[in-house]
Amino acid sequence: METRPAPDPAPARLYALDNLRALMMWLGIVLHVGIIHMVQNAPLPWRDDRRTALMDLVVPFIHAFRMPVFFILAGFFVALLLQSRGASGMARHRAMRLALPFVVFWPVVYAASVVFALLYLHRIQHGTWGMDPNVRVKAPDGQEAGLNTMHMWFLWVLFIICMLTAVAARWLPKSLWVVPARVLQGLGGAWWGPVVLALPLVAVGLGHPFGLMRPSGRFLPPLTEFLHNGLFFAFGLALFHQQWDLFALYKRRWPGYAIAGVVPFIATGALMEAKAAAVWTGFAYNLATWLWSFAAIGLALRFLDKRHAVLGYLADSSYWVYLIHMPLTIGFGALLYGTPLPALAKILINIAATTVVCVATYHLLVRFTWVSVLLNGKRHPRPARPSSGAIHASP
Repeated sequence: METRPAPDPAPARLYALDNLRALMMWLGIVLHVGIIHMVQNAPLPWRDDRRTALMDLVVPFIHAFRMPVFFILAGFFVALLLQSRGASGMARHRAMRLALPFVVFWPVVYAASVVFALLYLHRIQHGTWGMDPNVRVKAPDGQEAGLNTMHMWFLWVLFIICMLTAVAARWLPKSLWVVPARVLQGLGGAWWGPVVLALPLVAVGLGHPFGLMRPSGRFLPPLTEFLHNGLFFAFGLALFHQQWDLFALYKRRWPGYAIAGVVPFIATGALMEAKAAAVWTGFAYNLATWLWSFAAIGLALRFLDKRHAVLGYLADSSYWVYLIHMPLTIGFGALLYGTPLPALAKILINIAATTVVCVATYHLLVRFTWVSVLLNGKRHPRPARPSSGAIHASP
C-alpha cells in the first residue's frame, strides 16, 4: 500500500461509486430471477415451466462483472477507512457493518428462503401448494449442501478479507505494500493489464468446472475463494491511491473496455460448447470480467457522477435489498409458476414485484429505524408532517 496520504476523494467520484453500487445491487435481483428461467445449466433447483435462452446469455453476462465490481469497491472504501481510522478502526467498522448484520439477518433470510423453496418445489412436483417434508432442497450448483451462507457469502468472505487486511496493515511493514500496489496500479492503467490480471484467476480456478470460480457458501470457504475475490479487493485498495489517474482513464476508455469484453465473453461460450480445457475458458471469462469491471467503473464516472434522487435512494436501500431479495425472488417465482404467461413477462413481473417489496419494506421498516443504523451507520430523519393548524383564507 502507498505510504503517502491520498487526497480525499471528490464528492462527485463518491457519488459515482454509490450509484454504481446501487445498480450492481439491483442487477442481483435480475440475476436471481433470470436463473429461474434459464434453459440450460441453471444452478438453482427451482425452475419455471416457461424458460428463455435469453437468460442463458443475461445471467453469465451479469455474473461476469457484478461481484468483481463489488469487491473492487469494497477494497477502495477499506483503503479510505485505513487512511481515516487506521487498521483497528477499520476492523471495528467492518465488523459492525458486515459481521453483525450477517449474524442478525442470516438465520431469518435462510429460513425464509428454505420455506419458499419448499413451496416452489411442491408446486413443481405436485402442482399444488404445500410443503412435502420428504422433499429436500438441493443446494445451488457448487455450494455446500445443508446450512450455507447462500447469497450472503459475499458478506462473510468480505468480512474475513477485511480482518486479514487489518492484521496485515497493523503488523506488516508498509514497505511490503508498496511494490504490489504499484504493480496493480500499473496493470490497471495498461491496455494489456486485464490480460495479465486474468492469469492468476485462471490458476486459482483450475479446480472448478470450466475453470470458473463459484462460491461454495461454506462458513469456512476454501482458499481459492479468498485468492480469487481477494485479487479484486486488493485492486480496489491500490485503486484508491491512484484514483485520480485511473478514474480519468476508465472514464475515457469505458466504451473500449465494454466492446473489448464482448470478444472473450463470446469465446467463453464457444469454448464451453467445445468442451475445451479449463485453462482456456477460465482465461476468456476472467479477461471479460476485468474489462467489463473497468467499463462499469468508467461508465458510472462518466454518467453517474452526481447525486441522483432515485439512484441515491437505491444506494441507501442497497444493503437491505441485498439481504432480503433472494427469498422474494423465490416466492414470487412460486406464485408465477404454471401461469400461462411468456417467460419474459414472468421475469419482468418478478423483478418488479421484488423491487417494490424491497424498497417499500426499506422505507417502512429500515430507513427511519435502528436497522438503518445497523446497516448504513445512520438513521434518516422522518419527513416533517404538515401542520394541522394551518390557517385557511376565507372566501
